Amino acid sequence: MAHPKSRISKQRKRKRRTHLKAEIPQLAVCKNTGETHRFHRAYFVDGDMYYKGQVIVKAPEDQD
Repeated sequence: MAHPKSRISKQRKRKRRTHLKAEIPQLAVCKNTGETHRFHRAYFVDGDMYYKGQVIVKAPEDQD
């Protein structure tokens, strides 16, 4: 069975991984509502759910 010639220590492995950091998420502005949101994510404005500038789910209307 194959095995590595020398084992990489935990410290060495962790030093290499410190350079992987989360990037700042890209933001978009909706042309219809003017709301700032993340790309490829649905967002809420006044209870309505929007995606790509179109209403996907309407807010429930109160029935009194």
